[in-house]
Amino acid sequence: MNLHVQKEFPGRGDKIVFVEEGKFQKEGVSPAEFEGKKLSTLLWREPWGRIVYVGIGTHPYKRDTLRKAAGLGVKSLLKIGARDISLDFSPCAEFLPFAAAAVEGAILSSYRFEQFKEQSAQRKNKLEDLRIISGPVSDESLLQKIEKEAQQAVEIADAVNYVRAIGNMPANYITPEVLSQKALELAEKRKTIRVEVFNRERLEKEGFGGLIAVGKGSINEPRLIVLDYAQGESAAQPVLVVGKAITFDSGGISIKPGEHMDEMKYDKMGGCAVLGIVDAVSRLGLPLRLVGIIAAAENMPSGQAYRPGDILQTYGGKTIEVLNTDAEGRIVLADALAYGIKQFNPCLVFDLATLTGACIVAIGKQKAGLFSNREDIAEFLWKQSEDYGDPLWPLPLGDEFDEAISSDVATVKNVGGREGGACTAASFLRKWVGDVPWVHLDIAGPAWITKEYPYLEKGATGFGVRLICRYLMRRIEDKSL
Repeated sequence: MNLHVQKEFPGRGDKIVFVEEGKFQKEGVSPAEFEGKKLSTLLWREPWGRIVYVGIGTHPYKRDTLRKAAGLGVKSLLKIGARDISLDFSPCAEFLPFAAAAVEGAILSSYRFEQFKEQSAQRKNKLEDLRIISGPVSDESLLQKIEKEAQQAVEIADAVNYVRAIGNMPANYITPEVLSQKALELAEKRKTIRVEVFNRERLEKEGFGGLIAVGKGSINEPRLIVLDYAQGESAAQPVLVVGKAITFDSGGISIKPGEHMDEMKYDKMGGCAVLGIVDAVSRLGLPLRLVGIIAAAENMPSGQAYRPGDILQTYGGKTIEVLNTDAEGRIVLADALAYGIKQFNPCLVFDLATLTGACIVAIGKQKAGLFSNREDIAEFLWKQSEDYGDPLWPLPLGDEFDEAISSDVATVKNVGGREGGACTAASFLRKWVGDVPWVHLDIAGPAWITKEYPYLEKGATGFGVRLICRYLMRRIEDKSL
């Protein structure tokens, strides 16, 4: 896809025009038909092509409003055969600072998961050219800034779509081994990334008792995947990003109900997000060292599966009393966090996981739960998250949650009762983090969607990639990383 920033519309292709509510005037169109209400649309034909007018409502305007509006417009044009689309800001130049968000929405809306459909049912066209039409702007430095930010948005959105493409694949196509191959392919493409894969034999030899146990019930053996990115004068201490990748979660011996179990192919989305974050950071060439670790396993019931009542010894020696084999994500993350912190001595740790249904009960499906042992980082992420496109809501840690997972026979037990389930899961992970600055994102709600959003189709969302990439970019800009 080619991106262009120019002052005038070239007079070909199709375009999207953003309209403030109450400011639309066109002969033959009444206010009842279209007046610019938020995310309303009007299709208009001209001799040179089509225009989609998209309403953005009234003040205050947010980046996400332009992201959704552009996505909605691009999605509607692609459905009717468009390939060359312009985002026309010339009637409303005050929105130019939001151009990158609009580009992001456009790219995200262009993705479709359709490789298993018959050829006749697949979209025949794809987005080939995307333009930002600025109008008569005299400040060339502003145009250069917009072009730079828009190109960054393309790279990040492409990385998100890469995550969605893997995330949507079913468990018979994406196993832990195949996911490790995806990481190796990424390293082959991006020469700034090195990848190391731990197979079952190495995991057993080095004491990854949690990951081994969760994967024991499946014929598809577990993997620990380590991606190491470095560019420029990297800091001695890297940023560590850890992801849960249960390629299919049946619940194991504590088997899940059959309804919606098909959606458990999405239990790998935390690990897929790690792939996307490393990919985006490499595409952008950010000057830092970033280590991504993916704990990949398939949680299945069998004669070899781990059981309620088992006691597991994780990497580094801490032990877990298993009360429920369906609380497996925290177990594989324990190994990955312990290994990453010991091996790489990071300055900051993120983990992403579709960890608890309790988080969805607490805050719904559109936001991820945010936990951290650093209030300053948590507050910044929370306040910026909607702007970045991956909204968060802060949830508490505390002694009461530590007490809930206290075990009589091990370091901790893997569940702490019904109350505060997302919080007890976060407290569990904190046992393996210690005092290292740490952010845990419980993405169980927004990791996939079952109805279309303005710029996302049903399925995997790639949640977390934009958020963490934008946060790292901000820290680099502030020279605090």
